Amino acid sequence: MTDLIPLPLGFSTTGFRCGVKNDAPKLDLALFVSDRPCSAAGVFTTNLVCGAPVKVTRERLPRATARAVVINSGNSNAATGDRGIADAQRMTALLAEQIGAGPEDVLVASTGVIGRFLPMEVLLAGIPAAAKTVTHSPEDFLRAAQAMMTTDTFPKQATATLKVGGKTVRISGACKGAAMIAPNMATMLCVIMTDAKLTPDDLALMLKASVQDSFNCISVDGHESTSDSVILLANGASSATIATPDEQHLFQQALNLVTTKLATDIIQDAEGAHHFVELNVTGCRTRDEAFQIAKAIADSPLVKTAICGADPNWGRIVSAAGYAGVPLLETDMSLVVNGFPLYQSGTPVAFDAKEVSASLRDHRNVTIDLTLIHGTAKVRFWTCDLTKEYVELNADYTT
Repeated sequence: MTDLIPLPLGFSTTGFRCGVKNDAPKLDLALFVSDRPCSAAGVFTTNLVCGAPVKVTRERLPRATARAVVINSGNSNAATGDRGIADAQRMTALLAEQIGAGPEDVLVASTGVIGRFLPMEVLLAGIPAAAKTVTHSPEDFLRAAQAMMTTDTFPKQATATLKVGGKTVRISGACKGAAMIAPNMATMLCVIMTDAKLTPDDLALMLKASVQDSFNCISVDGHESTSDSVILLANGASSATIATPDEQHLFQQALNLVTTKLATDIIQDAEGAHHFVELNVTGCRTRDEAFQIAKAIADSPLVKTAICGADPNWGRIVSAAGYAGVPLLETDMSLVVNGFPLYQSGTPVAFDAKEVSASLRDHRNVTIDLTLIHGTAKVRFWTCDLTKEYVELNADYTT
């Protein structure tokens, strides 16, 4: 049974079925509502082909008066032109009417198939109906997480608490994602809520920093989405203000716990995946160089298929590092997979191929450690293998 995740003070949520997913009786509308104005910030896809909800929400952030987020699944409202923008704006206006807020104080996100207009007739009825069902209960928070799902197999939620001035602050979030996942960011939507009080500018800086080492360090297939949105709301309902450097550090740590849990849940749920891969690249001159190398390895179909087949073909890993665009020599690198040294300072290490293969085959979790000699910068990145099931799922996605 899924552990129930509590909401921060002052927030209510719901998951509702309004009929966007018209082929199944599934939840397809999620609402996240604050009982008071929130500071709000967001991080979005850098894909130049982005969804109408991204365009609408991005223009409204950061702000100090946000009240809610409305999300539909089953249709991404992307590549839909002026009508898509008008539909996204109408969704926010509908919810705003129900909660007594201004339309621009409601944010919107959508996920699903690209290039289809939203069925606004069902949303026109569904959003007002759903707004009447929001509660503060963990059960309804779970329903909201379920309503965001497309090809996900489980809802993704996380929470963390910290003490500020003797007061308890909670941060809770929900996200969705299982494929079309690549840095900047992924086919993922995420809403994070906190009852702490922060300025919109501080919130934006902290969210950007947190996303850099979480949602921007995951990859399933290297395909950047049109819809990526991470929204952070802070309503101050706990009466705890995050202002001093020490308080900001504590809050950042707690926020990072939430975003990392949600990001790695996406990789745990990657479409068709048999392996969860943690990739550590260390000893680089800069973090950017470590990231470039990690991303090249994580996105390589040959690396992914080797892991799928439990094939200890380590040459695929070091050769991917070689084309990452980072100046290096073969002798600069050493490689360890699942604790087995395979390559040391440019020279192959003798190993038992059957033993390493069994380690890959018999364990879902795989760890790849690539160490360079250039400096102290490092990055941790998460990816998965590439399986026949992934190909089958995505070959038939719309047909």
